[in-house]
Formats: sequence, C-alpha cells, structure tokens
Amino acid sequence: MTYTVGRYLADRLAQIGLKHHFAVAGDYNLVLLDQLLLNTDMQQIYCSNELNCGFSAEGYARANGAAAAIVTFSVGALSAFNALGGAYAENLPVILISGAPNANDHGTGHILHHTLGTTDYGYQLEMARHITCAAESIVAAEDAPAKIDHVIRTALREKKPAYLEIACNVAGAPCVRPGGIDALLSPPAPDEASLKAAVDAALAFIEQRGSVTMLVGSRIRAAGAQAQAVALADALGCAVTTMAAAKSFFPEDHPGYRGHYWGEVSSPGAQQAVEGADGVICLAPVFNDYATVGWSAWPKGDNVMLVERHAVTVGGVAYAGIDMRDFLTRLAAHTVRRDATARGGAYVTPQTPAAAPTAPLNNAEMARQIGALLTPRTTLTAETGDSWFNAVRMKLPHGARVELEMQWGHIGWSVPAAFGNALAAPERQHVLMVGDGSFQLTAQEVAQMIRHDLPVIIFLINNHGYTIEVMIHDGPYNNVKNWDYAGLMEVFNAGEGNGLGLRARTGGELAAAIEQARANRNGPTLIECTLDRDDCTQELVTWGKRVAAANARPPRAG
Repeated sequence: MTYTVGRYLADRLAQIGLKHHFAVAGDYNLVLLDQLLLNTDMQQIYCSNELNCGFSAEGYARANGAAAAIVTFSVGALSAFNALGGAYAENLPVILISGAPNANDHGTGHILHHTLGTTDYGYQLEMARHITCAAESIVAAEDAPAKIDHVIRTALREKKPAYLEIACNVAGAPCVRPGGIDALLSPPAPDEASLKAAVDAALAFIEQRGSVTMLVGSRIRAAGAQAQAVALADALGCAVTTMAAAKSFFPEDHPGYRGHYWGEVSSPGAQQAVEGADGVICLAPVFNDYATVGWSAWPKGDNVMLVERHAVTVGGVAYAGIDMRDFLTRLAAHTVRRDATARGGAYVTPQTPAAAPTAPLNNAEMARQIGALLTPRTTLTAETGDSWFNAVRMKLPHGARVELEMQWGHIGWSVPAAFGNALAAPERQHVLMVGDGSFQLTAQEVAQMIRHDLPVIIFLINNHGYTIEVMIHDGPYNNVKNWDYAGLMEVFNAGEGNGLGLRARTGGELAAAIEQARANRNGPTLIECTLDRDDCTQELVTWGKRVAAANARPPRAG
C-alpha cells in the first residue's frame, strides 16, 4: 500500500500519544479521514458540529496532554476556531487539521464552494495564525513531513494550539515515512547562566522576608511543574493558596494548603495569607479581570516574585530562557524555611449541613451532595457560571481533578469538553456541572457520550437562565426557553442507547438520583436539578458586582 501524506500525519499523531482524534466530515477532508482510518492505533471519533469537535479535543488534551480535530474548509474550520481560541487561552496543545481546496485551483480564478466567494483561499490560514502558535498549509506532498513536524513540535513545546491545512488532492499523495519521535519531543536547552542568576535573586528575595506565601496559578499544568511546586512548598514550609482557575493543581491535603485566593470571595483565611505576607511567590498565574475580581485583588509590587513557564521576575529584574521546573527544583534545594504564614493550621473546608430530604432543592444542598460524590479518581468539569464557585468551594480528595475554563469562559464549553476528557481517561469517574442556558449551546454531544457508553454524571442546573449574567447585569436577555432536559436522554438514546434522564426537586430526590447514576455504568446520566432563578452562592453575587463595576468604568477623559 502506498504511503501517503495522510498516513504520515496519522503516524505522527499516534506517536505523540493520541488514541483518538475528533472529526466532522466534509468533502474537502474525506480522503484525509480515509487515510487516518488506516492507522489502527487511533480511533476516529465523530462530533455533532465543528464547535463541539474543537471543544471535545480541548477536553481530551486536558487529560491526555495533546489532541487533534479534523474539519473541512471554511464552513467547518471557522466554527472550530472558537474552540481553538479557547485552547490558546487555556494553554492546551490542540492540533486543528482542515481539509482545503484542490492545490490546482490556487491562482486559477476559480470561485469554489465553502469559501467567501472570492478567488483567494488564503484567508483561513491568515486567521489561524492569530490564534495558534504555528500554522501551515500543505499544497505539495514533498513539503508535508517538515510542515507536519513543525506544527506538532511547536504545539507540544509551547502548550498552545496549532493549525494544519491539507489540500484535498494532497492528503492521499505519496509521501516518505516518519522517523523517530524524539526530535519532536526533546525540550530546548536551558540557559544555565540565566537560571543561576534567577535562583540567586529568588533566594535573596526569600531570605529578606519573614513570611512567604505561594500562590499557584492555572498555567502550572502547562509548565508541567505541579510536582516541583509541591517540593518547593515542602522546602519552604509556607502557606500555599491556589487561584480559582488552578483548582486541583495543588494537593488540598498538603499541610501548607490554605484554600483558594480570589480577593473578596477567597476561602476563609486565604486572602490574609496572601495579602498579609511579606512576600508572595506567584507560580504561573493569570491575572485577568475575573481572577482579580474586577482588578480589586491583583498581587504586584516589590513583595511579589513572578515565576512563569520560561521567565522569572524578582526585584524588578526579569530573567528569561528558564524552564520553570528547573527553577523550582533548584530553588527548593537551596532555600531557607519560611513557615510563619503556615502556623495557623491546615485549611478546613466549611461544612454545609444537610437539608431535610423533603425540602425544595437549593444550590447549597446540591453542591453538598455533589461534593460527597467526589473520590480520588473523579474529574469534575464545571461550566462557566455558579458552577465555578460551587466547584472551587469543594474539598478535593487527593487525586481528584477539576476542569474549568476561566480565561476563555465560553458558555457550553463543558459538555463537549467532558465528553473528550472522558474518552481520554475512561478509568476515572467523570462528573459535569452545567447550567441550563450553557447546556443549550452544545447539548448534542451528550448523544456522543451515549454512542460511546461513557458513564458521565451530568448535573443540569435548571434555573431558567444565565445566573452568572444575572449577577453581572440583569435583563430579559438572561432568560432561556425551558426544555425537558431529563426527557432529552430518551431522544438521544433513540431506542439503542443507555443514557438515563432523572429529575431532582428535593434533596431526597437528588440523593436517589445520584445512586441511580452511580449504578448506570453503560452510559451517561443527566440529573435535572430544579432551583430558583436567584438561588446561587454569595460568592457569585459579590464577584458579579465587582466585575460589573469594572465593566462599567467610564472612558478616560482626553
């Protein structure tokens, strides 16, 4: 059998550890999909639309380290670009591969279908360059190996998405075979001089301060430095807090853990641990308007050391060309203990008393029961909205994971992302919290959970609208048309699936539904939880007011 460009791509994707790739078929990518199917080390997973395809790949990358999605030209790729933007914002190496017009059509003046109706087909590549770390177009088979390798290598090194465009008549063209994968995976050589200077400056920073607190941010996963952060916390003996988007990226049973820092909506004692410390070591943070509660909680100044994936800023000096793992390892080996902030004792999650089983279900009781469901092997995916605050408040057993999308914040992201994550890690228990408004954007991918017998437990919060938007700025646009959400499961089953739809209007009904969900191991269970429209966490109310105030700042004069 002739070896082809498509087979080269398939082998490379399998070599970097992909067991699945996601796809939506279109006439420009059909030959490519045929070629990918020839690689028996990967399974081709079909999605309902290109947006969901991209978010499914994004969720897969969170569990697997990388992912790939295949779409068709223009009408497919432009839809997937939304999810690709999310992967860029969330630092995830998703490789988007688009079929493209026949290579012979370039420069002919032909107007093709699935295009903007002009004779220039380069607009998609140009758009992709703004939301990826690498973007290439393949119109000749001899160029394919170098371009495929460049896209994959860059995505893995930068922990960002990349884009590859393959002409439909090139995907099946003859091509050389790929060699070993080591060259694509090997990291760049570190700058030893910069590393030593940064460590020396950091040691001086710590030695000059009586109390130090670590603040762990969400980019620590992309840096691959979670274990090194724990080692530094052990060496310092200091208090450790996490940013909300980094929930589960630092073990909550660690003796130094003090909860999440989120300004006014922090865990009890966490705000004082950060803002009252003589020095704060910020590891891979993202200080956006959401994370800083409308810019009201932004650690900066001379008492802050900023450690990023490839740079360290301390004492007003930036040191570049550094790998965070190397820096943290060397700092931990030479630092002095700074345990003043950790003497208050371990963080204890506030406990919510159980409600009466017959009482109407409320947000607090729902969150309490979901929290009790978590185990060390649980992955909890929480949708944009009050699910963020419910998830962040939960005490996690060691090994439990939480997936959030706090930078991109696309409502509806969680449904396809949970699908992709469950495919990548079938050995884990997958729990999803999503609001009714968000669910309506991407509900179709529950059908794919049924198709692949994935026992995801979905808590659908039915409160007739976008609660997070209500708390920021209310209006009639925050209301949604009600659906029979539990009833949808039979629609998706269509007589051949194992999806289960249940309803919970009281705490007792929710407890019974959870037991049924735990027993359903051959498909997803959707539990429709009925709540009042304004029933939400107090943290969301406080946070929403701050964000609204930040959004409402008047234009500067002049």
